[in-house]
Amino acid sequence: MLQAADLTIRLHPEDDVVIARMEIPAGTMLTKENVRAAVRIPAGHKIAVRTVEKGKPVHRYNQIIGFATQPIAAGDHVHVHNVAMADFQRDYAFCSLTRPTDFFPGEKTFLGIIRADGRVATRNYIGILTSVNCSATVARMIARHFENNLNEYPNVDGVVALTHKTGCGMASEGEASDVLRRTIAGYARHPNFFSSQLVGLGCEANQINVLMASQQLKRSEKLAAFTIQEKGGTRKAVENGIARVKEMLPEANRAKRVPVPASHLILGLQCGGSDGYSGISANPALGAAVDLLVKNGGTAVLSETPEIYGAEHLLTRRAVSKEVGEKLIARIRWWEDYTSRNGNEMNNNPSPGNKAGGLTTILEKSLGAVAKGGTTNLVDVYEYAQPVTAKGFVYMDTPGYDPVSATGQVAGGANMICFTTGCGSAYGCKPAPSLKLATNTPLFVHQEEDMDINCGTIIDGTETIQQAGERFFRMILETASGKKTKSEEFGYGEDEFAPWTLGATM
Repeated sequence: MLQAADLTIRLHPEDDVVIARMEIPAGTMLTKENVRAAVRIPAGHKIAVRTVEKGKPVHRYNQIIGFATQPIAAGDHVHVHNVAMADFQRDYAFCSLTRPTDFFPGEKTFLGIIRADGRVATRNYIGILTSVNCSATVARMIARHFENNLNEYPNVDGVVALTHKTGCGMASEGEASDVLRRTIAGYARHPNFFSSQLVGLGCEANQINVLMASQQLKRSEKLAAFTIQEKGGTRKAVENGIARVKEMLPEANRAKRVPVPASHLILGLQCGGSDGYSGISANPALGAAVDLLVKNGGTAVLSETPEIYGAEHLLTRRAVSKEVGEKLIARIRWWEDYTSRNGNEMNNNPSPGNKAGGLTTILEKSLGAVAKGGTTNLVDVYEYAQPVTAKGFVYMDTPGYDPVSATGQVAGGANMICFTTGCGSAYGCKPAPSLKLATNTPLFVHQEEDMDINCGTIIDGTETIQQAGERFFRMILETASGKKTKSEEFGYGEDEFAPWTLGATM
């Protein structure tokens, strides 16, 4: 465990840098490293502990995070002014680190809602979904009718409208429409929705009947679908939607929570507003909780492909088969082509906020981000919004942009989101509750109304990664049982619905 008196954090004996636990004034002697700070080192930033020649790799986590663009001396501040990306060969070593997982399914439970098909919900919403932006206002008007108007239905968490900005001005067939339809269908059948309505305009590219046929959705008591044009306009469409919700509410309110195994949990793993502490505290603490969930038979979904770029070799080594590992590399190659044809590159990260927090390159950010996935085997790889059917630790290909990424995870079946942040992201994700993990204590104290758990205890030296992970795992079970998250208290989660938009808008 880190000693409270330590000024820096060393992650591996072979590292060229250590991390400042607090701001270190110029001239400060770092006794444990026998190095004196040449300049002021901001909290969360890196200080060199040995000389690195120009052009040579810089190591953190005993992994390459970049290459020196000028000579670096011991005691120097190591950041964007003297470190940059460069190409280097990575050894994927497929399956070399796979290990048997010690399962103890059935030991941990939570209070879940069992649906008719046997799936388990962590929340009990009624959903209003849209095929196109043109029907967004009608969907919101239907949901707004029930705001602060559900006192007679205490077991219903709300009526939520999830709208988006596309569905037309796009090709009716192809990759972009496939992804959009898969996303909407994933929400329509999500167990956290007792019932859903799909609202269209009528003339859009994303036709409701085509969407439903391609995704094998059928109209039923639990899934209604109609267009504004067929109903005769806005008012009649809204009245139809309201009447449908009113029919559903009494039955939805009869939902009861009962003890169920933790194996019914599917966690979507996210990080946003990362800082230099993310890979030291909140991400590995979440990884420890993920290991506990997997050992209890549950599922965790790591995503954000641009933000594991450069660390994918750590995942391929944990793949249960070469086929699974190669599926991940195929998605990496797709992204390299995707960014290239859009005049971009995979190295456009980190963000300004990430850099202010101490992250220098996408390699460094990715190495910390992968820690969210714990240590168990990688059992499968999914494309965006595909239904997640495997148990254990899996990967879903998504962008790094948090709302888009989490939307894909929830469409795939995630019934909870776990979101680490070092800068203070504010986020929610209806119908799945979202828990936020603060990487450092000052952030937790400053933004406590938004943060669900403080992982800065690891930085402070008062708690180990494993202890924080166990504490967070208990919080996961409490949240799955109905305890509201901070973002739910604020009402976050409707505007954050953001399907991945691919291709040209025409």
